[in-house]
Parts: sequence; C-alpha cells; structure tokens
Amino acid sequence: MKFVENPETAVLAAAKDMLRRGLVEGTAGNISARRSDGNLVITPSSVDYADMALDDLVLVDPDGAVLQAKEGRMPSTEMQLHLACYRAFDDIGSVIHSHPVWATMFAIAHQPIPACVDEFAVFCGGDVRCTEYAASGTPDVGVNAVKALEGRGAALIANHGLVAVGPRPDKVMHITALVERTAQIVWGARTLGGPVPIPEDVNRNFAGVYSYLRAHQ
Repeated sequence: MKFVENPETAVLAAAKDMLRRGLVEGTAGNISARRSDGNLVITPSSVDYADMALDDLVLVDPDGAVLQAKEGRMPSTEMQLHLACYRAFDDIGSVIHSHPVWATMFAIAHQPIPACVDEFAVFCGGDVRCTEYAASGTPDVGVNAVKALEGRGAALIANHGLVAVGPRPDKVMHITALVERTAQIVWGARTLGGPVPIPEDVNRNFAGVYSYLRAHQ
C-alpha cells in the first residue's frame, strides 16, 4: 500500500497550487492523500482554497467515515471518487480531481486525449480515456473512473472534469497540468489538420516507463 509522508502538508500545498494554476474555480475540485495508517486526508467541501488551512482538512477512514474534522467541515462531496480509486489501486498515494478548461472540453465531448506528445505516455501511461457518464457525487462516478484509469495516470470524467492518480500530491499535480497542457495542444493541432500520432511501438515503450515509475516512485 502506497502512502504519503506528511500528507496534510502535501494536500494543502497541492490545493493552493491547483488554484494558482487555474485548474479549478472557487471551491471546485478536491485532493486527497493516503496516510501510513491507511486513512485518508481530503480537502473539505465548500472551502475556498485561498483561505484553506491545515485544520480545515478532513480525516476519513477507507470506508469514508469521518475520523477527524474541524467543526462545520465535511469531506468533499466527491469523496466516493477518491475512495474508489484507493480501493482499486494499492500503488497510488494521492488522488486529484480538477476542472481544467481544455481537458474538460474533451470530457464534455466524450473524446480521449491522445498520447501525441513524447512525455505524455511516460507520465500518463497512454491516451487519457473518458469515462461513461454518471451524475456528480454518486458512487458510479468512482466506478466508471476506475475502469478508465486502468493502466493510466489520469482519466476524463464525462461532462465534468479530470481525475489523476499517483504516488503523492505534487506528482499528481504534474500529471494534471500535463493533461491540461496537452489538451490545449491537441485542440490547436486539429486546426492544422490534426495531430500526427507517435509510432505505436514508441508509445508502448513510453507506457512501460510509466509502469516502472508508478511502481517505484
């Protein structure tokens, strides 16, 4: 089971970074990390990231029961998405759900983001797939995300946004930013006649690097 050292500090830093990068607006999106005891630190519902402090974070067990929370604080409404990812993948220590503009365009169109930039498959494992649709906040969002995340570092959530997984929040934030940047590049390349795919054998090799890094980071 992969866990994060100093998870509270790591989650809060990633939350501030997510806001700074423009990957969310207001209180949208959510971040979590797994502690060494198997419990999860997650951002609270309806708290502005600019004002968020360490004591605003919520501690839940692997089933989602609240173990520790400041008065008036509740875990993110998308907690079930995070729980589903941790149950499915022992080799991750953090989950980030965001609403980046360009990637969300692909999510709304139910189109994957192709691995057409060299570093993309290295950090994401291949094309970023789009899930089947499920209403926000329902367990089906997590069920569908797990299917789309198989062998991948990120997945588009249909008509909603993006979810990314990895060893710790800063690494998952890098994946999130890379997916958003690539979505913008692919969109622009389509105005020039469409992106030219990287040879499949090269992408397979890059995906092998991703698998190695996921297991050893």
